[in-house]
Amino acid sequence: MARVTDPRPPLPEWILECYDRLCTQACRPDDEEDSVPLIDYDDATDMLIADAELALDQRDVEYALTRLLERGNFYEVEAELEETHTENKDLEERLEDLEES
Repeated sequence: MARVTDPRPPLPEWILECYDRLCTQACRPDDEEDSVPLIDYDDATDMLIADAELALDQRDVEYALTRLLERGNFYEVEAELEETHTENKDLEERLEDLEES
């Protein structure tokens, strides 16, 4: 099966690090497996600014969140960021497993 590749250049590594950290902090509101992970926009901003390892300022964080929203990694609903790629990650992992076998 041919994989569709994204023609856009990849996101910079530091933005992907932001994405990874946000995904680990996002929670499922109903504690159900099929609910969408989400995080409050302001909480996401505060968390990324406070992360000493990332060492980002307010403008860097806003830029990273904007890029993640534009790229479709998250979508914003009522000041909350909802993760959009949870199912896609699972599908990609299964496809990789199939390709390896």
